[in-house]
Amino acid sequence: MSTITLCYPPDCETISFAAAELERYLKAVNPAFAFSHASESSAANDCTIHLNTDLDPELSSGLDSRADDLFLISLSNGKGSIQGSNPRSVLLGMYAFLRRLGYRFLLPDETVMPHQLSLADLTCSYSHRASLRHRGVCIEGADSLENVLDFIDWLPKLGFNSFFLQFKEPYIFLERWYHHTLNPTKDPMELTEAFLQDCYKKMHEAMKKRSLLLHAAGHGWTCEAIGLPSIGWVPEKAEPSPKVQRLLALVNGKREYIDRIPMNTNLCYSDPEAIDRFCNTVVDYVKEHPETDYLHIWLADEYNHICECESCRKTTLSDQYVHLLNLIDQRLTQEHLDCKLVFLLYQELLYPPVKERFQNPDRFVLMFAPISRTFRESYPDRIQEVPISEYRRNQMVLPVTIEENLTFLAKWQKIFDGNSLVYDYPLGRAHYGDFGYVSISKVLAGDIHHVKNLHLDGYISCQELRAFLPNGLPNYVMGYLTLDTEESFDSLMDEYFQAAYGSMADEVKEYLTRISQLSDCDYFNHIGPRTNPAAAKKYQQLMDYVSRTAGGLLDRANASSEIPDRFKKLLAFHREYVLLLTDALIQLASGNKETADEKFGLFADFVRKQESFIQPYLDVYRIQEVAHRYTGFSLPEERVSGN
Repeated sequence: MSTITLCYPPDCETISFAAAELERYLKAVNPAFAFSHASESSAANDCTIHLNTDLDPELSSGLDSRADDLFLISLSNGKGSIQGSNPRSVLLGMYAFLRRLGYRFLLPDETVMPHQLSLADLTCSYSHRASLRHRGVCIEGADSLENVLDFIDWLPKLGFNSFFLQFKEPYIFLERWYHHTLNPTKDPMELTEAFLQDCYKKMHEAMKKRSLLLHAAGHGWTCEAIGLPSIGWVPEKAEPSPKVQRLLALVNGKREYIDRIPMNTNLCYSDPEAIDRFCNTVVDYVKEHPETDYLHIWLADEYNHICECESCRKTTLSDQYVHLLNLIDQRLTQEHLDCKLVFLLYQELLYPPVKERFQNPDRFVLMFAPISRTFRESYPDRIQEVPISEYRRNQMVLPVTIEENLTFLAKWQKIFDGNSLVYDYPLGRAHYGDFGYVSISKVLAGDIHHVKNLHLDGYISCQELRAFLPNGLPNYVMGYLTLDTEESFDSLMDEYFQAAYGSMADEVKEYLTRISQLSDCDYFNHIGPRTNPAAAKKYQQLMDYVSRTAGGLLDRANASSEIPDRFKKLLAFHREYVLLLTDALIQLASGNKETADEKFGLFADFVRKQESFIQPYLDVYRIQEVAHRYTGFSLPEERVSGN
């Protein structure tokens, strides 16, 4: 029996967790391994692995100790060290070591491990500084507590270093799941305040255990500033009081909630009281949440609803925005609070300010959010500016092309050269249009490869946490590429498919690649006309291909002992999912709306009834919501009610 001593500082929760994880994964492969634990100052046997942050200062020179990650693995026959520039980096280094031993973290609940390991196999010499500073995911969709905790656990295994819990509290995402929104086959669960607070506490504890950087808030400041809870895009039944009404943006001669939704309603950013309330709300939050690393300050989540009062017309929204941010920075500085503030290039805010500039750029992080972009192509390796229209108040047309979106970024970069990242949406809506997940994975890989060339320092994905149909390739690629942009998409795809599908890897790859080629992310994401003969033709080809090919492939997969059962079941479910949804898309793209809605009803009925099985892998709420709001299908209950 080989005894390995894990030597680490016991007072560091994250490094202690890294040691426990290392032991757990090694013993799962070789139960003959025995482990002992010791502090760094304790005597240890010859077979000792040190886990610590005792890096040579020259190696960590120039690093931001909180945000940047560097790890060094130096092991020979189970003896040596895994060191990092901070505790999280030690954890990342440990998982990187396991990957080099053959561990594959394919899904939050699926890890493929090597068949056998000996002490001699525990040999590795590898050091790496993360290519990008910001590497994370933002919560979206409908999520159970278990979904969130499983995803947080998965993040550092793929090399991510941060997680974004939107809003003051991520209530809306839990509410959608526990109330089973858009699934009438399930009974809603009552959400008590005690339960919700326990959920939030466990999420924060899980992040703290892994030293993941916490991004928080974003949406909701306009609600909180006028005394309303920022729990989501919830209609407000009551009209605003006169005191609140005068703080709201004047649009079309009225100060009111836009479509009755406060979340989508801007304030009058020339009103001194509105400005003061907004700033105080942010500063109070930072005081109450010192654990926040990056606080996102966004305005209303809707465009073409900017205040039209005489004072606001004298300036631009972006000038008012930067003025607000400077005031917040001043107050945080006075309070000796060092939280970073993230500002958003989104909708009208894609246009840079005319006069205002940041007084303390080090406080801020620029976040470029091209929500309306196409996903048929990746970012180029450099920005080539193209003509863009001048901004006209409340006549904003969102850019679609990559070139247009990047032109807006370039104009902002001319006035702000500080820390920055892209906040993108490949797994927020567009992925539902790629039934094979190969094309969307390749596009996001191209994006990440070019992030640094676009003078950006990171990548955060705004996405559903349950985006694993037919597999987890997109997040797998995203994580490892943001950690190391020198890795190639093809090698990562081969690595994933070999672990997930064994000797059938090439066959499944060919099958899913062809499905991706016949899919259309943009059509599903409401780019282009709904009646589209070319799209209808491709969808018919897709349906014919899956009908002709999937049966034999599934028979061979089910007979294989190399493919984990989970991936066999996902492929089987995926076939029915694709056939039902494609059948509806053929009719929609052919202009047969009524028939399309009937067929979409069959698809909705299928995913709702199968949710108990598919829950960890498909967001049943979100696929319906996107298919309705963007693709253009009517929901079954809407047709029943006649709405």
